[in-house]
Amino acid sequence: MAPRLANLVIAAEQPARLARFWSGLLGWQLTTESPDEATVQPAPDDGCDLTLLFAATSRPKTAKNRLHLDLSSTSGENQRETVARAVSLGARPIDIGQHHVPWIVLADPEDNEFCVLEPRAEYANSGAVAAIVIDAQDPARLARFWSPLTAWPITAEEPAITTLRNPAGRGPTLEFLRVNTPKHGKNRLCLDLSGDHPAEAARIQAAGAHPVGTHQPNASQAHFTDPEDNEFGLLLSN
Repeated sequence: MAPRLANLVIAAEQPARLARFWSGLLGWQLTTESPDEATVQPAPDDGCDLTLLFAATSRPKTAKNRLHLDLSSTSGENQRETVARAVSLGARPIDIGQHHVPWIVLADPEDNEFCVLEPRAEYANSGAVAAIVIDAQDPARLARFWSPLTAWPITAEEPAITTLRNPAGRGPTLEFLRVNTPKHGKNRLCLDLSGDHPAEAARIQAAGAHPVGTHQPNASQAHFTDPEDNEFGLLLSN
């Protein structure tokens, strides 16, 4: 069985504060809270099983993130309500070069970019989070790497964007968006996969991932980078 997407890990200078922001914005439950780590889990009826994990860092944000969230809307009024709620919780509108687009670009209280989309039929069953978007110099190549790792098929492929979707048809998509800028420095957002067999680490490496550090046979987590150097983790139940 392929690993599943388990966490979106977000480095935060104030994990509990940032977790409270996202919990309030998404309507998800703040499940743990400490100075070093906080977690937010989807509402039972959301359709998403991806936990947001906020991990303490002293490293300030210095550049645009290569991963960001797109939030869904059911109507124009719902989009405006989501934007207003985000701003009331501490978000702010930002300009990253978008011009005359129907979605709204915001930054959370630690300057992580996210978008509130206009209503789109393809996200009707997504829940609060429509998509996890990953900047890529070669979207199709990166999608072909991630698809067998997650067992999510490619459902759309265009020159600028390639999309993976959970076969269940619920929850956010995983989208690889073409950009011209290469990755610099460590990502502030990264994905964790959860596996149930120690051999998963070897399989992921054979698929083209690069191990980070030395994986110990009985360790509960292994760290990798994908073919475009994006960090991700593998959580193992030994």
